[in-house]
Amino acid sequence: MTSTLLVLQFILAAVLTIAILLQKSSSIGLGAYSGSNESLFGAKGPAGFMAKFTFIVGFVFLVNTLALGYFYNQEKKVSIAEDIKVEKPLIPTVPTTPETPKAPKAPSAPITK
Repeated sequence: MTSTLLVLQFILAAVLTIAILLQKSSSIGLGAYSGSNESLFGAKGPAGFMAKFTFIVGFVFLVNTLALGYFYNQEKKVSIAEDIKVEKPLIPTVPTTPETPKAPKAPSAPITK
């Protein structure tokens, strides 16, 4: 199920990208390649049709994304965080009661009488 939704997600992403690029803008974008015959889309031209089409494809993309996340989560009940192994820290710990270093004894002079 998730593989079908994943393939559909890629297709919807490509269609949505193309639909956004074909929309008329101030610099026309890729809309110049759609041709000058605007009677195919109705009296208003491709502006109204492309806006509605982009909205519908965007909505289907959003619903597909949510469904893909839900079904993937149902298949994988295990969290990735549960697989993390905690190791001992590499920094050595400092003892709480440090030993006082003993000073070396000075050599004593021989006692003469």
